[in-house]
Amino acid sequence: MLGRPMERGITGRRAFIRSTALGAAAAGLGARELSAAWPPAAPTEGSAGPHRTDDDERLALIAEAHFGPKTPAASQTGMTICSHPLATREAVKILREGGNACDAALAASVTQTVVEPHMTGITGVLSMLYFDAATGETTYVNGGANAPLAPLTGFSAADIATGRGPGVPGFWAGFEAALARHGSLPRQRIMEGAITFARDGFETHPFLWGELFVMCHKIGLTEAGRRVFMPDGHIPRPGELLVQSEAADTLERLAEEGNDYYYHGGFAQQYSDVVQKAGGVITPEDFARYEARWQQPAWSTYRGYPIAGSPPPDHGGSLVIEMLNMIELMDLQTLGPPNESAESLYQMSRIHNLVFEEGGKQNDPDSHPLPLDVILSKDYAEMRFKLLQMGRSNSASNPPPPPPAGSNHVTAVDAAGNVATILHSCMSLPWSNGLFAAGVTVCASGAHFLRVMPEPGQRATAYVAPNIVFNRQGTPMLASGSPSVGLLANIVQNTTNIVDFGIPIAESVLRPRFGGRSLEVPGSTMVEADVDATVIDAVRDRGHPVDVMNPWNWHHGAFEGIHIDPDTGVRSACGDPRRCSKAEGQ
Repeated sequence: MLGRPMERGITGRRAFIRSTALGAAAAGLGARELSAAWPPAAPTEGSAGPHRTDDDERLALIAEAHFGPKTPAASQTGMTICSHPLATREAVKILREGGNACDAALAASVTQTVVEPHMTGITGVLSMLYFDAATGETTYVNGGANAPLAPLTGFSAADIATGRGPGVPGFWAGFEAALARHGSLPRQRIMEGAITFARDGFETHPFLWGELFVMCHKIGLTEAGRRVFMPDGHIPRPGELLVQSEAADTLERLAEEGNDYYYHGGFAQQYSDVVQKAGGVITPEDFARYEARWQQPAWSTYRGYPIAGSPPPDHGGSLVIEMLNMIELMDLQTLGPPNESAESLYQMSRIHNLVFEEGGKQNDPDSHPLPLDVILSKDYAEMRFKLLQMGRSNSASNPPPPPPAGSNHVTAVDAAGNVATILHSCMSLPWSNGLFAAGVTVCASGAHFLRVMPEPGQRATAYVAPNIVFNRQGTPMLASGSPSVGLLANIVQNTTNIVDFGIPIAESVLRPRFGGRSLEVPGSTMVEADVDATVIDAVRDRGHPVDVMNPWNWHHGAFEGIHIDPDTGVRSACGDPRRCSKAEGQ
């Protein structure tokens, strides 16, 4: 389940305060200091370190880090999209210098650990689906979190706030493995933007300010946290420069030493010491034995178009395939998309809920057998779809609430036709435990152990969903992914909008959506308020509970997708209004 598994207790008044603060921050509304300080003023002399020639460019991009409609992008060569304009621009620079899609996507990802520390970090996870245009091969690298070798007996939601909450991180292993196999530029160049923004700083954008505001009680628990985010006794105001000098030092060491420092040296030792002092059990041995996994993607077809997705234990991609296998049995083109058709909304929402809940039982296939060939078969999809029609709504089972929104997704296509689509994440609420090591947050990625506890030393499962849809000639035509609660529903709706209805991607991301399970109304499905009321009423009349929320709700994620026209080769993308996303061509 991508994003941030919810701590028990993050409900009621605290959830309301959190949502209100973040909504105000994202929209630039409701906070006096926010409106007074945004957009940021031009920097004063010397305020941005040695790279002052980039000040205007940086400020212009920071001003684009807002929720709401974005400018579409099109290119005949390279294209990148992710949820922060600074990171998108770093990826585009890489493409312009001759780097490939892997180089660009990794540059954006590591930059996001600096400019979006509320969403991701180098102590989280990173996994990539990659299409190599020269060989026609599609590969997947899993850099998910491991459980420690020492058993976490009695693990519960209360542990997320302690040293028992972190997992053994896979971000850096996934990063290095991807770059070594598919990259073309040196690691130091890929990381240059991230190091610069950490060392010289960048202006705090409203979304980051909102998360810092809500979680400052955790950040301020330790001197290490206060040094990073409260050096003057308070969090940075919107528009103020955020400098992360210790993180810059760590990133520079990683650029030079890589795995030797992270998994076999000082970083592993410092991380383990911090976690153990807070009651955890992770040791340098856990780090030393960690390896990124190269896996075969999950495969199927949709309407005759081949589709590849992330395989278990990053099973979001295979779950998207399961959903599309069932949706394929609907006459969707006659019915219409789910934001216009009550029948489509009813059926697609139920399909989503069924696959989502059953997917929650899947464990790491390295330790628990998983018949993926059966699960992804068309026969199985037909049987499930027929059985689903026998019953009423499958939303009344009152499952545990889904996680709050989180994580990052990056997609990049280069001029040669290589495609990289990456999910990376802190896998929890930001700063859940208030722990820091080497100037970076210790992500509570073990929050995903609350779904299915891995065997000691094994991978956690997660709704990570990088995917690529191919045309009938076998080249990519749509690559995508998403963060957040509604990531699977997000991907499925945008994919069917584009494949079934030919809706341009810039229009598709603006359309009203349904999402995953409601955060506030147990057993109901989140639906945005600009879906026609007659459609919503018709779905409710059939016994399917609906929780109506604001248009462009941020819990529905961000479709970080790139469409490649099969006839012209034009790459098209558009930032989702539900996040601060930016698409940009080479």
